[in-house]
Amino acid sequence: MNDVLYKIKEILLKNNLKLSTAESCTGGLISSYLTDIDGASNFIEQNFVTYAPSAKIKFLGVNPETIKKYTVVSKETAYEMAKGLFQYSDCTISTTGYAGASEDKHNPTGTVYIGLGHKKENIIKTVKYVSKFKTRCEIKKDFTEAALKEFLSFLEKIY
Repeated sequence: MNDVLYKIKEILLKNNLKLSTAESCTGGLISSYLTDIDGASNFIEQNFVTYAPSAKIKFLGVNPETIKKYTVVSKETAYEMAKGLFQYSDCTISTTGYAGASEDKHNPTGTVYIGLGHKKENIIKTVKYVSKFKTRCEIKKDFTEAALKEFLSFLEKIY
């Protein structure tokens, strides 16, 4: 995973970009991974753990109607979370999913929606990922690593 993190750092610094994250089901683990590498303060702007729907609405501007219509665990919510982070930085990562006992008829436990954004290019992409793991901690780690790999791929397509 370190190679992914250092490549993300390199691309962000080379292009003078700042990153913000909004995490729900990953509970801050993406932020933790990113701040494990030296120099993170040079490319991380602001990170949030927006676990409750009200936090997604308050800090990210997610429309309550989006949550009502599509649920909090949806590509639409991940999209709005990533977009809402544009008020804080150039590039964004958002996660919303089920890492534990909760699930719905469309998304079993182990499902996450990842939002990836690039403000200058006006691009927001969502990815659905389903973990093969069963325990909450394993699922959170898997979601985190999937989100970071997806973000690196997202950046590499632009740069």
